[in-house]
Amino acid sequence: MHDPKLIDFNISPFVTIWETTRACDLSCVHCRAAAQSRRSQFELSTEEGFRLIDDIAKLKPKVFVLTGGDPLKRADVYDTIAYAKSVGLEPSVTPSATPLLTPEAIRKMKEHGVTRLAISLDHYKREDHDAFRRVPGSFDLTIRAIEAARDNNIPVQINSTVSKLTAPDMPKLAALLSKYENIVMWSVFFLVPTGRAKSGDMILPEEVETLFGDLYSISKNVKYNVRTTEAMHYRRFVLQQMVGDTDHLIDPHTGLIDASTVFMHQRPIPHPIGIQMQTGAITRAPKGVNEAKGFVFISHIGDVFPSGFLPMKAGNVKKESLVDIYRSSDLFTNLRNSANLKGKCGICEFRELCGGSRSRAWSLTGDMYESDPTCTYQPRALAVA
Repeated sequence: MHDPKLIDFNISPFVTIWETTRACDLSCVHCRAAAQSRRSQFELSTEEGFRLIDDIAKLKPKVFVLTGGDPLKRADVYDTIAYAKSVGLEPSVTPSATPLLTPEAIRKMKEHGVTRLAISLDHYKREDHDAFRRVPGSFDLTIRAIEAARDNNIPVQINSTVSKLTAPDMPKLAALLSKYENIVMWSVFFLVPTGRAKSGDMILPEEVETLFGDLYSISKNVKYNVRTTEAMHYRRFVLQQMVGDTDHLIDPHTGLIDASTVFMHQRPIPHPIGIQMQTGAITRAPKGVNEAKGFVFISHIGDVFPSGFLPMKAGNVKKESLVDIYRSSDLFTNLRNSANLKGKCGICEFRELCGGSRSRAWSLTGDMYESDPTCTYQPRALAVA
Protein backbone atom coordinates (compact mmCIF):
# COMPACT_ATOMS: atom_id res chain seq x y z
CA MET A 1 0.00 0.00 0.00
CA HIS A 2 1.35 3.39 -0.98
CA ASP A 3 1.35 6.12 1.63
CA PRO A 4 -0.45 9.11 0.07
CA LYS A 5 1.75 11.44 2.12
CA LEU A 6 4.71 10.39 0.01
CA ILE A 7 3.28 12.32 -2.94
CA ASP A 8 3.01 16.06 -2.45
CA PHE A 9 1.05 17.47 -5.37
CA ASN A 10 2.44 20.91 -4.60
CA ILE A 11 5.86 19.56 -5.56
CA SER A 12 5.28 16.78 -8.07
CA PRO A 13 2.46 15.92 -10.45
CA PHE A 14 1.28 12.36 -10.57
CA VAL A 15 0.59 12.66 -14.32
CA THR A 16 2.50 14.71 -16.90
CA ILE A 17 1.22 14.73 -20.47
CA TRP A 18 3.06 16.20 -23.45
CA GLU A 19 1.01 16.80 -26.58
CA THR A 20 3.86 16.20 -29.01
CA THR A 21 1.84 17.28 -32.05
CA ARG A 22 -1.67 18.12 -33.16
CA ALA A 23 -1.23 16.33 -36.45
CA CYS A 24 -3.55 13.35 -36.80
CA ASP A 25 -5.19 11.44 -39.63
CA LEU A 26 -8.42 10.94 -37.68
CA SER A 27 -11.22 13.51 -37.38
CA CYS A 28 -13.00 12.41 -34.22
CA VAL A 29 -16.31 14.06 -33.38
CA HIS A 30 -15.24 14.84 -29.80
CA CYS A 31 -11.56 15.80 -30.33
CA ARG A 32 -10.22 18.06 -27.59
CA ALA A 33 -7.45 19.39 -29.81
CA ALA A 34 -9.44 19.63 -33.05
CA ALA A 35 -6.41 17.92 -34.53
CA GLN A 36 -5.19 18.75 -38.04
CA SER A 37 -3.75 16.66 -40.86
CA ARG A 38 -0.39 18.48 -40.87
CA ARG A 39 2.14 19.29 -38.18
CA SER A 40 2.56 22.85 -36.99
CA GLN A 41 5.81 24.69 -37.73
CA PHE A 42 5.69 25.96 -34.15
CA GLU A 43 5.85 22.53 -32.50
CA LEU A 44 8.64 21.90 -30.03
CA SER A 45 11.69 20.67 -31.90
CA THR A 46 13.46 17.46 -30.95
CA GLU A 47 16.03 19.44 -28.99
CA GLU A 48 13.36 21.49 -27.23
CA GLY A 49 11.45 18.31 -26.51
CA PHE A 50 14.48 16.72 -24.88
CA ARG A 51 14.98 19.81 -22.71
CA LEU A 52 11.33 19.56 -21.71
CA ILE A 53 11.81 15.90 -20.79
CA ASP A 54 14.79 16.89 -18.61
CA ASP A 55 12.47 19.26 -16.73
CA ILE A 56 9.76 16.63 -16.48
CA ALA A 57 12.30 14.23 -14.96
CA LYS A 58 13.00 16.83 -12.25
CA LEU A 59 9.31 16.80 -11.34
CA LYS A 60 9.40 12.99 -11.00
CA PRO A 61 5.85 12.18 -12.14
CA LYS A 62 4.66 8.62 -11.73
CA VAL A 63 3.03 8.71 -15.17
CA PHE A 64 4.48 10.35 -18.28
CA VAL A 65 2.44 10.29 -21.48
CA LEU A 66 3.35 11.23 -25.05
CA THR A 67 0.08 12.14 -26.72
CA GLY A 68 -1.25 14.16 -29.65
CA GLY A 69 -2.78 14.44 -32.19
CA ASP A 70 -0.92 11.31 -33.10
CA PRO A 71 2.65 10.99 -31.76
CA LEU A 72 3.47 8.71 -34.70
CA LYS A 73 3.21 11.74 -37.00
CA ARG A 74 6.57 12.80 -35.54
CA ALA A 75 9.61 11.03 -36.97
CA ASP A 76 11.45 11.48 -33.66
CA VAL A 77 8.86 9.62 -31.58
CA TYR A 78 11.10 6.56 -31.02
CA ASP A 79 14.10 8.67 -30.05
CA THR A 80 11.85 10.64 -27.70
CA ILE A 81 10.64 7.45 -26.01
CA ALA A 82 14.22 6.27 -25.60
CA TYR A 83 15.39 9.60 -24.21
CA ALA A 84 12.55 9.70 -21.67
CA LYS A 85 13.47 6.20 -20.57
CA SER A 86 17.14 7.16 -20.27
CA VAL A 87 16.38 9.94 -17.76
CA GLY A 88 14.32 7.70 -15.51
CA LEU A 89 10.79 8.23 -16.80
CA GLU A 90 8.36 5.44 -17.71
CA PRO A 91 6.99 6.68 -21.06
CA SER A 92 3.49 5.78 -22.22
CA VAL A 93 2.25 6.61 -25.71
CA THR A 94 -1.27 7.30 -26.98
CA PRO A 95 -1.13 6.66 -30.74
CA SER A 96 -4.11 7.06 -33.04
CA ALA A 97 -5.59 3.99 -34.73
CA THR A 98 -4.49 4.81 -38.28
CA PRO A 99 -2.40 2.90 -40.84
CA LEU A 100 0.69 4.38 -39.12
CA LEU A 101 0.00 2.16 -36.10
CA THR A 102 1.48 -1.01 -37.54
CA PRO A 103 2.72 -4.04 -35.62
CA GLU A 104 6.21 -2.93 -36.64
CA ALA A 105 5.66 0.52 -35.10
CA ILE A 106 4.49 -1.10 -31.89
CA ARG A 107 7.52 -3.39 -31.87
CA LYS A 108 9.82 -0.38 -32.30
CA MET A 109 8.10 1.46 -29.44
CA LYS A 110 8.71 -1.55 -27.23
CA GLU A 111 12.37 -1.71 -28.26
CA HIS A 112 12.83 1.98 -27.42
CA GLY A 113 11.37 1.65 -23.93
CA VAL A 114 7.62 2.27 -24.02
CA THR A 115 5.91 1.27 -20.78
CA ARG A 116 2.30 1.26 -21.85
CA LEU A 117 0.13 1.96 -24.88
CA ALA A 118 -3.12 3.85 -24.44
CA ILE A 119 -5.51 3.29 -27.34
CA SER A 120 -9.01 4.68 -27.88
CA LEU A 121 -12.01 2.41 -28.36
CA ASP A 122 -15.44 3.97 -28.02
CA HIS A 123 -17.89 1.30 -29.09
CA TYR A 124 -18.11 -2.46 -29.24
CA LYS A 125 -19.59 -2.29 -32.75
CA ARG A 126 -17.17 -1.75 -35.63
CA GLU A 127 -19.47 0.59 -37.58
CA ASP A 128 -20.36 2.73 -34.57
CA HIS A 129 -16.75 3.17 -33.46
CA ASP A 130 -15.69 4.07 -37.01
CA ALA A 131 -18.52 6.61 -37.25
CA PHE A 132 -17.39 8.18 -33.98
CA ARG A 133 -13.79 8.40 -35.19
CA ARG A 134 -14.90 9.40 -38.71
CA VAL A 135 -12.45 7.02 -40.38
CA PRO A 136 -13.51 3.63 -41.79
CA GLY A 137 -11.31 0.83 -40.51
CA SER A 138 -10.38 2.52 -37.22
CA PHE A 139 -11.99 -0.26 -35.17
CA ASP A 140 -10.02 -3.00 -36.91
CA LEU A 141 -6.77 -1.04 -36.60
CA THR A 142 -7.43 -0.62 -32.87
CA ILE A 143 -7.95 -4.35 -32.36
CA ARG A 144 -4.81 -5.06 -34.40
CA ALA A 145 -2.86 -2.68 -32.15
CA ILE A 146 -4.13 -4.35 -28.97
CA GLU A 147 -3.05 -7.74 -30.32
CA ALA A 148 0.33 -6.43 -31.48
CA ALA A 149 0.91 -4.92 -28.03
CA ARG A 150 0.05 -8.29 -26.51
CA ASP A 151 2.57 -10.00 -28.78
CA ASN A 152 5.22 -7.54 -27.58
CA ASN A 153 4.30 -7.82 -23.87
CA ILE A 154 3.07 -4.24 -23.69
CA PRO A 155 0.25 -3.48 -21.24
CA VAL A 156 -2.64 -1.57 -22.82
CA GLN A 157 -4.93 1.09 -21.45
CA ILE A 158 -8.19 1.61 -23.33
CA ASN A 159 -9.62 5.14 -23.42
CA SER A 160 -13.35 5.42 -24.12
CA THR A 161 -15.43 8.58 -24.46
CA VAL A 162 -18.84 8.82 -22.80
CA SER A 163 -21.35 10.70 -24.94
CA LYS A 164 -25.00 10.33 -25.85
CA LEU A 165 -23.86 8.11 -28.70
CA THR A 166 -21.69 5.75 -26.66
CA ALA A 167 -23.04 5.73 -23.08
CA PRO A 168 -25.81 3.11 -23.50
CA ASP A 169 -23.39 0.45 -24.73
CA MET A 170 -20.54 0.90 -22.25
CA PRO A 171 -21.29 -2.45 -20.51
CA LYS A 172 -21.05 -4.27 -23.87
CA LEU A 173 -17.76 -2.51 -24.59
CA ALA A 174 -16.47 -3.64 -21.20
CA ALA A 175 -17.29 -7.23 -22.17
CA LEU A 176 -15.31 -6.87 -25.39
CA LEU A 177 -12.28 -5.57 -23.50
CA SER A 178 -12.38 -8.62 -21.22
CA LYS A 179 -11.33 -10.77 -24.16
CA TYR A 180 -7.83 -9.26 -24.17
CA GLU A 181 -5.56 -10.26 -21.33
CA ASN A 182 -3.08 -7.42 -21.88
CA ILE A 183 -5.70 -4.72 -21.24
CA VAL A 184 -4.90 -3.56 -17.72
CA MET A 185 -6.83 -0.31 -17.44
CA TRP A 186 -10.08 1.07 -18.84
CA SER A 187 -10.17 4.86 -18.61
CA VAL A 188 -13.71 6.10 -19.19
CA PHE A 189 -13.63 9.75 -20.25
CA PHE A 190 -16.70 11.86 -19.49
CA LEU A 191 -16.87 14.39 -22.27
CA VAL A 192 -15.90 18.02 -21.74
CA PRO A 193 -17.32 20.35 -24.41
CA THR A 194 -14.14 21.75 -25.89
CA GLY A 195 -12.55 21.45 -29.32
CA ARG A 196 -15.02 19.61 -31.54
CA ALA A 197 -17.07 18.31 -28.59
CA LYS A 198 -20.30 20.16 -27.86
CA SER A 199 -22.40 20.44 -24.71
CA GLY A 200 -25.23 18.71 -26.54
CA ASP A 201 -23.04 15.59 -26.77
CA MET A 202 -22.99 15.19 -22.96
CA ILE A 203 -25.24 12.83 -21.04
CA LEU A 204 -27.43 14.25 -18.25
CA PRO A 205 -26.25 14.35 -14.61
CA GLU A 206 -28.76 11.65 -13.66
CA GLU A 207 -27.41 9.47 -16.46
CA VAL A 208 -23.89 10.07 -15.20
CA GLU A 209 -24.85 8.66 -11.81
CA THR A 210 -26.49 5.64 -13.46
CA LEU A 211 -23.35 4.99 -15.50
CA PHE A 212 -21.29 5.24 -12.32
CA GLY A 213 -23.32 2.31 -11.03
CA ASP A 214 -22.64 0.33 -14.19
CA LEU A 215 -18.92 1.06 -14.02
CA TYR A 216 -18.71 0.09 -10.36
CA SER A 217 -20.45 -3.22 -11.07
CA ILE A 218 -18.16 -3.84 -14.02
CA SER A 219 -15.07 -3.07 -11.93
CA LYS A 220 -15.89 -5.92 -9.55
CA ASN A 221 -16.14 -8.49 -12.34
CA VAL A 222 -13.25 -7.78 -14.72
CA LYS A 223 -9.49 -8.33 -14.47
CA TYR A 224 -8.58 -4.84 -15.65
CA ASN A 225 -9.03 -1.74 -13.52
CA VAL A 226 -11.70 0.84 -14.25
CA ARG A 227 -11.12 4.54 -13.74
CA THR A 228 -12.78 7.71 -14.91
CA THR A 229 -11.34 10.83 -16.53
CA GLU A 230 -13.05 14.19 -15.97
CA ALA A 231 -15.51 12.50 -13.63
CA MET A 232 -13.88 13.13 -10.31
CA HIS A 233 -17.19 12.52 -8.52
CA TYR A 234 -16.87 8.82 -9.34
CA ARG A 235 -14.46 8.73 -6.38
CA ARG A 236 -17.33 9.87 -4.15
CA PHE A 237 -19.65 7.27 -5.67
CA VAL A 238 -17.14 4.45 -5.17
CA LEU A 239 -16.56 5.36 -1.53
CA GLN A 240 -20.31 5.47 -0.90
CA GLN A 241 -20.71 2.01 -2.42
CA MET A 242 -17.85 0.62 -0.38
CA VAL A 243 -18.74 1.94 3.06
CA GLY A 244 -22.35 3.14 2.81
CA ASP A 245 -22.80 5.99 5.28
CA THR A 246 -19.65 8.12 5.08
CA ASP A 247 -20.36 10.38 8.07
CA HIS A 248 -17.87 8.49 10.25
CA LEU A 249 -15.10 9.27 7.73
CA ILE A 250 -15.46 13.03 8.09
CA ASP A 251 -12.68 14.76 9.99
CA PRO A 252 -14.37 16.67 12.85
CA HIS A 253 -11.83 19.48 12.59
CA THR A 254 -12.01 20.12 8.84
CA GLY A 255 -15.45 18.77 8.01
CA LEU A 256 -13.88 16.95 5.04
CA ILE A 257 -13.43 13.36 4.00
CA ASP A 258 -9.77 12.39 3.71
CA ALA A 259 -8.78 12.43 0.03
CA SER A 260 -6.94 9.13 0.38
CA THR A 261 -9.78 7.19 2.00
CA VAL A 262 -11.30 5.70 -1.13
CA PHE A 263 -7.98 4.34 -2.33
CA MET A 264 -7.38 2.51 0.93
CA HIS A 265 -10.40 0.34 0.08
CA GLN A 266 -9.50 -0.48 -3.51
CA ARG A 267 -8.50 -3.97 -4.53
CA PRO A 268 -4.95 -4.47 -5.81
CA ILE A 269 -4.43 -4.26 -9.56
CA PRO A 270 -4.07 -7.76 -10.99
CA HIS A 271 -1.26 -8.82 -13.29
CA PRO A 272 -2.76 -10.10 -16.54
CA ILE A 273 -2.03 -13.70 -17.41
CA GLY A 274 0.95 -14.06 -19.73
CA ILE A 275 2.09 -10.43 -19.52
CA GLN A 276 5.41 -9.65 -17.92
CA MET A 277 4.63 -6.38 -16.16
CA GLN A 278 7.15 -3.56 -16.32
CA THR A 279 8.06 -1.11 -13.60
CA GLY A 280 5.43 1.61 -13.44
CA ALA A 281 3.16 -0.06 -15.97
CA ILE A 282 0.12 -0.21 -13.71
CA THR A 283 0.73 2.88 -11.65
CA ARG A 284 -2.33 4.44 -10.08
CA ALA A 285 -2.66 7.57 -7.98
CA PRO A 286 -3.01 6.96 -4.23
CA LYS A 287 -5.18 10.08 -3.94
CA GLY A 288 -7.41 12.17 -6.15
CA VAL A 289 -5.87 13.96 -9.14
CA ASN A 290 -7.45 17.13 -10.57
CA GLU A 291 -6.46 19.92 -12.90
CA ALA A 292 -3.10 21.31 -11.60
CA LYS A 293 -3.45 19.06 -8.55
CA GLY A 294 -1.20 16.20 -9.53
CA PHE A 295 -1.64 16.90 -13.24
CA VAL A 296 0.12 19.06 -15.84
CA PHE A 297 -0.30 19.26 -19.62
CA ILE A 298 2.20 20.70 -22.11
CA SER A 299 0.91 21.59 -25.56
CA HIS A 300 2.62 20.96 -28.88
CA ILE A 301 3.98 24.53 -28.89
CA GLY A 302 5.11 24.43 -25.26
CA ASP A 303 2.21 26.13 -23.50
CA VAL A 304 1.54 24.74 -20.02
CA PHE A 305 -2.01 24.03 -18.84
CA PRO A 306 -3.59 22.48 -15.75
CA SER A 307 -5.33 20.05 -18.14
CA GLY A 308 -5.70 19.48 -21.85
CA PHE A 309 -9.37 20.39 -21.41
CA LEU A 310 -8.88 23.66 -19.49
CA PRO A 311 -7.51 26.31 -21.86
CA MET A 312 -6.01 28.55 -19.17
CA LYS A 313 -2.29 28.98 -19.86
CA ALA A 314 0.21 29.26 -17.00
CA GLY A 315 3.35 29.78 -19.10
CA ASN A 316 5.48 28.34 -21.89
CA VAL A 317 8.41 25.95 -21.57
CA LYS A 318 10.37 27.76 -24.29
CA LYS A 319 10.66 30.71 -21.92
CA GLU A 320 10.16 29.31 -18.42
CA SER A 321 10.92 26.24 -16.36
CA LEU A 322 8.13 23.66 -16.24
CA VAL A 323 9.15 22.98 -12.64
CA ASP A 324 8.58 26.62 -11.67
CA ILE A 325 5.29 26.82 -13.56
CA TYR A 326 3.87 23.71 -11.92
CA ARG A 327 5.03 24.53 -8.39
CA SER A 328 4.70 28.30 -8.26
CA SER A 329 2.41 29.79 -10.92
CA ASP A 330 -0.70 31.53 -9.60
CA LEU A 331 -2.96 29.45 -11.80
CA PHE A 332 -1.64 26.13 -10.53
CA THR A 333 -1.39 27.09 -6.87
CA ASN A 334 -4.90 28.56 -6.87
CA LEU A 335 -6.39 25.48 -8.51
CA ARG A 336 -4.73 23.28 -5.89
CA ASN A 337 -6.46 25.23 -3.11
CA SER A 338 -9.94 23.75 -2.62
CA ALA A 339 -10.95 26.83 -0.61
CA ASN A 340 -11.29 28.61 -3.97
CA LEU A 341 -14.12 26.32 -5.10
CA LYS A 342 -17.58 27.85 -5.38
CA GLY A 343 -21.16 26.64 -5.25
CA LYS A 344 -21.86 23.24 -3.77
CA CYS A 345 -18.33 22.06 -4.66
CA GLY A 346 -17.04 24.70 -2.26
CA ILE A 347 -19.02 23.37 0.71
CA CYS A 348 -18.93 19.66 -0.13
CA GLU A 349 -17.35 17.28 2.36
CA PHE A 350 -15.89 15.38 -0.61
CA ARG A 351 -14.10 18.39 -2.11
CA GLU A 352 -10.59 17.10 -1.34
CA LEU A 353 -11.45 13.62 -2.57
CA CYS A 354 -13.31 14.87 -5.63
CA GLY A 355 -13.12 18.59 -6.35
CA GLY A 356 -15.18 18.31 -9.53
CA SER A 357 -14.04 18.86 -13.08
CA ARG A 358 -12.61 22.37 -13.29
CA SER A 359 -12.49 21.96 -17.07
CA ARG A 360 -16.20 21.20 -17.37
CA ALA A 361 -17.08 23.97 -14.91
CA TRP A 362 -15.16 26.46 -17.04
CA SER A 363 -16.62 25.17 -20.30
CA LEU A 364 -20.25 25.30 -19.13
CA THR A 365 -20.24 28.24 -16.70
CA GLY A 366 -17.23 30.35 -17.71
CA ASP A 367 -15.80 30.02 -14.17
CA MET A 368 -13.29 27.27 -13.49
CA TYR A 369 -14.03 27.39 -9.75
CA GLU A 370 -17.78 26.84 -10.09
CA SER A 371 -19.50 23.54 -9.34
CA ASP A 372 -19.25 20.67 -11.80
CA PRO A 373 -22.65 20.74 -13.54
CA THR A 374 -22.75 16.94 -13.97
CA CYS A 375 -22.82 16.14 -10.24
CA THR A 376 -26.16 15.31 -8.59
CA TYR A 377 -24.79 14.97 -5.04
CA GLN A 378 -26.10 17.35 -2.37
CA PRO A 379 -23.47 18.15 0.29
CA ARG A 380 -24.29 17.60 3.96
CA ALA A 381 -24.05 21.35 4.54
CA LEU A 382 -27.01 21.91 2.22
CA ALA A 383 -29.02 19.16 3.86
CA VAL A 384 -28.39 20.67 7.31
CA ALA A 385 -29.34 24.13 6.04
